This record gives sequence, structure tokens and C-alpha cells, in this order.
Amino acid sequence: MLSVSNLSVQFGKRVLFDEVNVTFTQGNCYGVIGANGAGKSTFLKILSGQIDPTSGHVHLEPGKRMSILEQNHNAYDEFTVLESVVMGNKPLFRIKQEIDALYADYTDENADKIGELQVQFEEMNGWNADSDAAALLSNLGIPEELHYTSMADIDSKLKVRVLLAQALFGSPDVLIMDEPTNDLDYETINWLENFLADYENTVIVVSHDRHFLDSVCTNIADIDFGKLNLYSGNYTFWYESSQLAARQRAQQNKKAEEKAKELQEFIARFSANVAKSKQATSRKKMLSKLKVEDIKPSSRRYPAIIFEREREAGDQILNVEGLSAMSEDGDLLFENVNLNLAKGDKVAIISRDSRATTAFYEIINGNKKAEKGEFQWGVTTTQSYLPADNSSFFNENISLVDWLRQWAKTEEEREEVYIRGFLGKMLFSGEEALKQCTVLSGGEKVRCMLSRMMMLRANVLMLDEPTNHLDLESITAFNNSLKNFKGTVLFTTHDHHFAQTVADRIIELTPKGNIDRYLSFDEYMSDKALREQRNKMYVETV
Repeated sequence: MLSVSNLSVQFGKRVLFDEVNVTFTQGNCYGVIGANGAGKSTFLKILSGQIDPTSGHVHLEPGKRMSILEQNHNAYDEFTVLESVVMGNKPLFRIKQEIDALYADYTDENADKIGELQVQFEEMNGWNADSDAAALLSNLGIPEELHYTSMADIDSKLKVRVLLAQALFGSPDVLIMDEPTNDLDYETINWLENFLADYENTVIVVSHDRHFLDSVCTNIADIDFGKLNLYSGNYTFWYESSQLAARQRAQQNKKAEEKAKELQEFIARFSANVAKSKQATSRKKMLSKLKVEDIKPSSRRYPAIIFEREREAGDQILNVEGLSAMSEDGDLLFENVNLNLAKGDKVAIISRDSRATTAFYEIINGNKKAEKGEFQWGVTTTQSYLPADNSSFFNENISLVDWLRQWAKTEEEREEVYIRGFLGKMLFSGEEALKQCTVLSGGEKVRCMLSRMMMLRANVLMLDEPTNHLDLESITAFNNSLKNFKGTVLFTTHDHHFAQTVADRIIELTPKGNIDRYLSFDEYMSDKALREQRNKMYVETV
């Protein structure tokens, strides 16, 4: 279907890919993973022809069509929503435009040409194009009244969904997507997971959402050491098997046959627990062919995120009564929110409007004034907050050591050796600790903010979209640290796995009050009665 031969990419002296050879076959979904800077997005751009490799080539089987999830959200502003989706099938759209142009300047001479084009159009199922596009849009939460609206006039978050519909339109033979779940809500992500699990063509995707990768991927394409290696199975299988291989490598005295038996038992166990039934048969076939030596330890580095408390909090954590908030545009974000946190609660704060959750955190941190209501923290609590927008923390042009020193409480903590210890845990070792904080990437800034939170030793952690900008390794370490944390956690995330494995309580903020349940995230989202209640609490604001 799609093959890569002798692919090399070099930027100056830096070699990103070295003699990569790989074939992507029909019916499989490939999750491309790799550390930050490994070249995941670059690889997708090479596959789609957006950039050229230094050497080697990409070959798409003749007659096959490739579709790419558009990253430029303003690229189709001059078209309507429906037109933008149909443009996902470029050959079909070109024929449609040509027919329309010939009809606009109709002559007897044009008649034969129109007839020929209409035959092609019908063979491509063109007469159903608008209705198929409309169905995709509706499934992705774009209401019918917006289908003929100009792309320039719709909200940026809706544009993301339209462009996703565009990529999916017409069942392309090869579908390439870079972070497709960004800015999508849980319901839309769930629909996309089910769509791709049933998809019969080839999908190649980069994502930092582990639940998404586990739900849709039949293979993992791991970029490491300038090479790309294909592994059967989803992300969890790759992660657990690579960790097992790393432990075995450390056990130098263990006999080869013992290691082989352990890995074979692991493969068999995974085969018996494949999550998606439609993928189970093909995955089991692939795993049965997998050789023990095919599983290799990863070179990934995982940050050491360890949250400790300076002291344990008492029973009173946070009491909120009648809290209401409006947006700067005058939209009601939430109203009459009442809650009382218990010690040790790990709460996922959710809403269909991300502005609502951010406003809630800003209010209880004293950064924003509520329209109505009040809140009170327990006297024994200490709070640490990771905001969704951390830009205000990085305005001074100082080194990371001096940046982190701002939150030191004692003379010992102000010592450079002590501060470098915290930074080293977050992979800022050696000269990295002397970087200027104004030149950091998004992921590096979040890792700095986590170093700050670790130093503060609070007993209440508040996290607004904490996985934004982080790579899979940092997300995994962060996730595990929160599961082990003994204090109280309030967090908002679009990472399904993060929410499911950390939260034991869900609080949803709506314009008609809040819903509060001691349930896991999956239990909350799958409860039919709760879904009906939730819909009623949003219905007048959609």
C-alpha cells in the first residue's frame, strides 16, 4: 500500500533518520511514537509529500488515494463547512468544480464533456458526496445549521472537527493524522476511536493519547536511534514489553531460555486480552509470528516525578458554596456549584466548555473573582497549581537554576546542588540546567512547573490540562506519580487513560449547577441516566 525505501533525513550535522525501510499495509493502524524531537511529525510530512527526504523515497501504490489531517485551521476560510469536507477527496472535488464551470458557461460543445465527467463523478459516488459529508459532520458534533456557514465564521474548536471530517471523507486508502484528538471532547474522541477501529484501509497516526493509541492501533512504529521499528500490538503492549525487555537486559545472569519463556508467556497473556474484538483475530495472528528477539528495550528516559507532602492535611480540604462564573464575553460558564472535598479525594473536574474548568481553578486559586458564591480552604491545606497557561511564569530571562530558586523556602533549598537535583529529576541535567527559561519549549516549561510543584510539597495539587505539550514518557511518569500521591488532587485532562487511572470522583461543571459522583471516569461516562441528566444541563447553552 505505502512503502518507504532507504529513507534518510539530515539537518546540518544532525541525522534524524538513517536508512529507514518500512511498509504500511492495508487494514492496519500504525501509531508512530518517539521521544520529543525524534522526528514523528517530520516523518508524517515526508510520507505526505510536504517535505522531501535527504535521500530515499516514498512509494504509494498506483491508483490509491492519501488523505492528511490539515494542521492549518484557516486554510479553508473562503469555503463553506460542507465544501471544506468534500474537498477532502480532491479528485472528486476537481470534477465537481469542472462540471459546475461547464454548466455555468453551457454550450452544445460542452455537453459531451459534461457527460463524460458525470460518469466519472457517479463512479466516485459523487452524487452522495454532500449527504455523506453532512453525516460525518453530524457525527463529529457539527450541527446542520452550520453546514453552509463559511469556515471563517465558525469557532476555532469547531474548525478542528471540520478538518477531521475532511480527512476522513471518502474513505481514503491511506489516512495520515498528526494529533487528531487535540481539542476534541471525550464523546467525539470515542466516536473517532470506534470509526478507526472499524476502518478497513491504512491509518498512520501520531498521538500522545495512550487510550486512543490502545483503542485503534494494530501496530506501533517506534522511532528510536534514527531508525523506525514496527511492533505488533497497541501502545500498552509495546510499553510493557519494552519495560520487560529492559528488566531482562539488566538481569545478566538469567538464562536465555528463561527469558524466552517469560516473554512468550507475556505475549500469550496479551493475545488473550485484546481490547477490540474486531482487531483481535488479526492481532493474535501477528503476535503468534512475533519472535522473542523482536522485542527490544527502549532508549526512552522517564522523568522521576515524585510528589511529597510537607505535612498531612486535616479532614477539611475545600468547601465551595453557590459558585458561579461568567466568561469575558458574557457567557455563563457554570452556576450554583456546591462541593465539599474529602482528604485524599482524586477528582476529575470536567465540563464541555474548557473555559469553565479553567475559570474554576482560577477562582479557587484567588486569580479570578467569582460572579456569586464563596469558597474556603481548610486551614491545614497547602495548595500547588499547574495552570493551563503557564506563560506568566517564564517572563524573566534567567537560568533554570535561578528560576526554580524563586520557590525555595530554606537556605539549603537555595543551594545550586539542591536545585539541580530537582531539575535533574525532570531530565534537565548538566548544562541543560543553565538554559534560559525564555527559550524553553512547551514540554520543557511543563517539566519546570512540575519541578516547582515537587519543591513546594503541597498536600493539595490542582492541574489544568497537565499533559498538554508532554511526551508519552513524561505523561506516563506523571500519571504513575499521581496514582501514588497520598494527598488530594483536582485535575482536568483530555487524556482518557490519565482520567480513568487517577480519578475516584468526577465533578462536572455546567451552566445549571454541578454533578458530583464517586465513580471512575469510565463508569461516569458510560452511565446512561447520567448522560441524559448531563445533556439536560447543557441543552440551552449548546
